[in-house]
Amino acid sequence: MALVPSLRRSPVVRSATSLAGTVKSHAVTLGAPLAVSWIALGANAVLGGALNRFGIVPRTIDGLWGILFAPFLHGSVAHLVANSISLVVLGWTVLAFAGHRRFYHVSAAAALGAGLCAWTLGAPGTVHIGASGVIFGYLGYLMLSGWFARRVWPMLLSVGVTALWGGMVFGVLPGQMGISWQAHLGGFIGGVWAAKRLHARGN
Repeated sequence: MALVPSLRRSPVVRSATSLAGTVKSHAVTLGAPLAVSWIALGANAVLGGALNRFGIVPRTIDGLWGILFAPFLHGSVAHLVANSISLVVLGWTVLAFAGHRRFYHVSAAAALGAGLCAWTLGAPGTVHIGASGVIFGYLGYLMLSGWFARRVWPMLLSVGVTALWGGMVFGVLPGQMGISWQAHLGGFIGGVWAAKRLHARGN
């Protein structure tokens, strides 16, 4: 009888298993909100846009509920496709380099910042929907986390993100009609706040 190394104890097998588990976890974390958004888009189309009333309506009590629901609502397939791509790229970058706990913290801070800013600064009678505020939160976190962490790798990550996607930051300024720059601004501020809070505490 020949003796062979146990595959179960092999470092290569353990590493591959760990990597597969990480990829699966990331896919579920990012895929779940995207799945909800696509389902909501289909339901909204069937209902003739009735779900849009759950978006952020500035300075109305009912409009505050939009802080929770607006990131999952989109006006069109093109709108959701664009946000899905950005959400996967920037969201995965946060998730991969910061971990699940910080990812959830940044997501919540960005959604809250985007919602409150849109609710406070948005034009009366408008409805703000979409996940772009959260996406700008990821951008703000990634661009400034290196500054607050004061460590080499986070700083290199911040420099790389700024070089690749830094031009997006101009989306926080008033510009194109139909684009909620208020949500972009609030989300970005929320992401920067999360970066400062997380790294200042050394978490």
